[in-house]
Order: sequence, then structure tokens, then C-alpha cells
Amino acid sequence: MNALLDVVDLTIRFSTPDGEVTAGDRIAFHIDAGQTVGLVGESGSGKSQAVLALMGLLAKNGRAEGSVRFQGKDLLTLSASDMNKIRGVDIAMIFQDPMTALNPYLTISRQMTEVLIEHQGADAASAKKKSVELLDLVGIPGAAGRIDLYPHEFSGGMRQRVMIAMALLCEPKLLIADEPTTALDVTVQAQILELLQSIREERDMAILLITHDLGVIAGLADRVLVMYGGRIVEEGPVGPVFLEPAHPYTKGLLRSSPRLDEIRGDHLATIPGQPPNLQALPKGCAFAPRCERRFEPCEGEAPSLEAFEPGRARACHLDGPP
Repeated sequence: MNALLDVVDLTIRFSTPDGEVTAGDRIAFHIDAGQTVGLVGESGSGKSQAVLALMGLLAKNGRAEGSVRFQGKDLLTLSASDMNKIRGVDIAMIFQDPMTALNPYLTISRQMTEVLIEHQGADAASAKKKSVELLDLVGIPGAAGRIDLYPHEFSGGMRQRVMIAMALLCEPKLLIADEPTTALDVTVQAQILELLQSIREERDMAILLITHDLGVIAGLADRVLVMYGGRIVEEGPVGPVFLEPAHPYTKGLLRSSPRLDEIRGDHLATIPGQPPNLQALPKGCAFAPRCERRFEPCEGEAPSLEAFEPGRARACHLDGPP
């Protein structure tokens, strides 16, 4: 079966006054229709830049190379006008902060109906009707009476629901959610995740979920991609990766996450050191300076992402478990 989204050797570079920065190096993954794939890693690992690259939303000083094929079309080669026909229609995105993503000067009604009028040629009345239906779907109470309010008149959780409703307006085949539960309390987080899960099942929609929260991935994703230093270091089905991580970084992330099914004493384990500077990555494996299992090959050459069993791959010089 052909993948809905197929990313091959995606490399992202930024030109800065201090030199060139590689924010993504030979990133490769695929997403099938109806599948949820999680992308995890520490802040600064390149997760958000990878997503912005495939959406054609990199900053002016950034450029992307490689191949990003969506339903057979390479998004990196499309013109701006052709990309606009896909972005927001077939591929939609929920951004990290709904307060800054929503225009504070426009009502929710104006911001939602504009999408349908622009992309689907709807008239104002039908666009508003569909917008109210979507707000009802995502659980906005009294949607018909609240659609004409401004973003600041909604709570953080309600604004995030509005963002989800806006992303669903054109019934996308792929929804990209970048830290969709950031700054929300745990009760609202659970509601948002349940909402995404139910919508995915109802619409057979694929989801790319970017987060640093492994618990979110465990509860929602089918497969997980672990990113470090601008590269994917491990990928596979969520269950096997979480039960038997194959990369030392993945193992470190899991050990540093609180769990209710294990007693670990008074303190969480930590990964020593700091995430790498993407402008000055080490010659070999980017994780080597922090890795307890490093040995000579790790210092000299960056390992490539290679399959070690069906459906699983890792970028590590170790032969056995981490």
C-alpha cells in the first residue's frame, strides 16, 4: 500500500550570521491513511522545523532538500499557489499556542468562515453553518451563540478546540498537531486527546503528533519516531519501542519519565549533559557525548538509520540492546 505521506532524506538548513545551521538531517518516515504517528524528542531536536518544512512554512533564511511526497506529489517542488491548494485543505495543522495562532482582532466566525470561502467557494451563510457544526463537534458549548466572540473570550482549552475545528473545516486527509496540549491542565489535555482520537476514527484521518510527552504518544499513536540532534534515531510501533527501546536515547527518555507501574525511589533518572548545539554537532553520533554506552565508532561516524527487525529501525553503532 502506498503511503499517504512519504518523507525521504529531508534536510533542513538555515543561513545565519554565525554560519549555517542544519536543523534536520536526512529525515525519513512515512504515514499511512488513518494512522497516527508520534514524533518525540527534547526541545531543539528539530521536530517543529521538520513539520514546517513539509508544510512549506520555513522562515525566509531556511531551505529544505530531499523529497516529501503527499499522495504522489512532491511538496518541496510545488509552487506557492499549488502548495496553498493543499495546505489547509488536504493537510491541516494545529499550532502550539492557540492564543498566538488565532488573530486576536477577528471573531472566531470571521476566521473560520474565511477558510471555507477561500478554499471551497462557500457563501457566507453556509460557511457559518458548517463552522458552528464543527464547533459543536469539538465540544464548544453553545457554539451558535459563541461563534461571534473573540479569541480572548475563550479559555485556553476552548481556544485549542477552536483550532482543531478550524483544521477540520476542509476535511483534511492529514492533520499535523504540534504540541496540541501545551499549557493545558491535565484534565483538558485528556479531553483534547480523546477528541483527536475520536475524530481520527470517524474520518479515517491520519495524524502526525509532535510532542515531548511520551504519555501522549503512548495513549494516541500507532508508531513513534524518536528525534535527536536533527535526526531520527529510532522508529517503530509504540508498544515494542516503549517496552524494549533499541536506542540509548530512547531508553534515557523513558527512564526519565514518571510511571505509575514502577517504583523508582525518590528521584527520576536523568540523561546527563545538554542537547547538542545544531550549529556545532559532533563529528560522530550526536548523542555520543551524553551516552553511557559510547565506544570508539560513535566518536568518528554518525550512524545511519537501519532496520533491525520488521517495522523497527535505529541509528546506533551498538549491536545489542542499549
